Amino acid sequence: MMLKQKIDWSQVRWEDIWPASKDTLTMIGVSLFFTVIIGILIGVVLFLTSRRQLLEQPVVYVLLSFVVNILRSVPFVILMILIMPLTKILTGTTLGVQGTIPPLVVAAAPFFARLVETSLREVDRGVIEAAQAMGASRWDIVRRVLLLEARPGLLAGITITAVTLVSYTAMAGVIGGGGLGDLALRYGYQRFQLSVMIVTVALLIILVQLLQMAGDHLVRRFSRK
Repeated sequence: MMLKQKIDWSQVRWEDIWPASKDTLTMIGVSLFFTVIIGILIGVVLFLTSRRQLLEQPVVYVLLSFVVNILRSVPFVILMILIMPLTKILTGTTLGVQGTIPPLVVAAAPFFARLVETSLREVDRGVIEAAQAMGASRWDIVRRVLLLEARPGLLAGITITAVTLVSYTAMAGVIGGGGLGDLALRYGYQRFQLSVMIVTVALLIILVQLLQMAGDHLVRRFSRK
């Protein structure tokens, strides 16, 4: 039905588009900040407790890996609904920008943690052994060797996660999460305003392209190759 109707550009209300765009950027920025911090912590623990690493602990690794896999397996829309009580406790609401950030972090942090673990595994083991031979502590090895050597991979992982968060914020509109996704759902879909749908989708595509370009630039800058 929507595809057959004539596009009426007068339906696009920029006074609604710009605040929605700001809400989307806020959700992505705040959730990405917490996702990176939590994801790095989880990813480092996963790497260190895995086989043949500095803090090899098979039980810890298996349990933590199991939790990460579960959280990664739950579709985002379902996850938002499942953790509504937690979201209510943390933010006092389950709607709008504030109500969307906790589920965004819960969904994205495990995803990013796996990317962190993968990046750390790509670090040359000889570099780690050399640092150990020079008497570096475990904390120094993590901070000055692993994270620095894995920096290009980590930046690439952050870029992928940021792009993923864009799609998550769009889905958040299903439960009144605010932002461009909410605008596209309420006006573009429910009210059959095709022009609003086109504008919101175009803005999301532009945002993804900008994030990807910025991430690729940082990866090239910090890559030693």
